[in-house]
Amino acid sequence: MTVYRMDHVGVVVEDLAAAVAFFVELGLEPEGETTVEGEWVDQLVGLDGVRADLAFLRTPDGHGRVELSTFHTPVATSGAPRAPVNVPGIPRLTFAVDSVDDVLARLRTHGAELVGEVAQYEDFYRYCYVRGPAGVIIGMVEELR
Repeated sequence: MTVYRMDHVGVVVEDLAAAVAFFVELGLEPEGETTVEGEWVDQLVGLDGVRADLAFLRTPDGHGRVELSTFHTPVATSGAPRAPVNVPGIPRLTFAVDSVDDVLARLRTHGAELVGEVAQYEDFYRYCYVRGPAGVIIGMVEELR
């Protein structure tokens, strides 16, 4: 076997503190923050002179992790995509939540924008997508059974 688990999902954001607040409001738990720089980081990301701040958050069950990063150097050459949800390569993270309506209301105070509408699939799920930090699409699914 080559892959034995998914370690984490990484998202580059402009405002690290605001992104951390967004994901904490969603229900993730902070794990820690650090700054990275030096030759090993340059080699890893394929850029020269990297200096970035990172924050790590985990899901309450301990199985999922999100890495948020803000790059101070080098300067990005373009902004984050804000393409529709059906464009190939657009990142989307989905989380199971207790109440879509409750979490949606709380995330809106952190700038979340509903992508479509809250939809219900039969009597199984309520589901929605919001745009979160840096335009990343966040799915929230509420199991009804």
